Amino acid sequence: MQAWLSKVIQRKRRRVCVSLVRSYREISFASVDELWQKVVDLTDVSWHPLLKSTNVPYGLVPKPGLIYQAVTRLSPIPIRIFVERVNPHELLTIRVLAIPGIEERVTYQVESTVCGTCLSYSVTLRGWLSPLIWSFSRPYSDRVARALVEAVEQTALQAVSGKKKSLNFDF
Repeated sequence: MQAWLSKVIQRKRRRVCVSLVRSYREISFASVDELWQKVVDLTDVSWHPLLKSTNVPYGLVPKPGLIYQAVTRLSPIPIRIFVERVNPHELLTIRVLAIPGIEERVTYQVESTVCGTCLSYSVTLRGWLSPLIWSFSRPYSDRVARALVEAVEQTALQAVSGKKKSLNFDF
């Protein structure tokens, strides 16, 4: 009887830990440097569908251990973001600390390929609230990589079209 009771107690003490991983890849004609500058610019999150603004000073380069706050478009409650890993011009890993019971890790990876510059965006949700949070955030997560690439390409096109206008020679 005691053995059965100890097994029941052990089962109740176990935590339920669910992990959800999703990765997205986008190809861009922009250079690695342009994409990397947009990813590490923590003050400009206009391309992100969930983030509205951050409290990072302009020009701050992300380094491991940096903690900053961001405000989402859905609620005025600030969330904390922790920079875990940075490999310049390659990889940026951040951890989002929003509420207890959920841990979100986001990884941006930029690499040069034959077809262009490849941006990989990976989201990992862990915790007992992850299925609920994933059901709300999945439509927004699906758009992050594409929105980032489009923002970089749009600024590159504007820069090129501005240069073409200034190069008109009247003979």
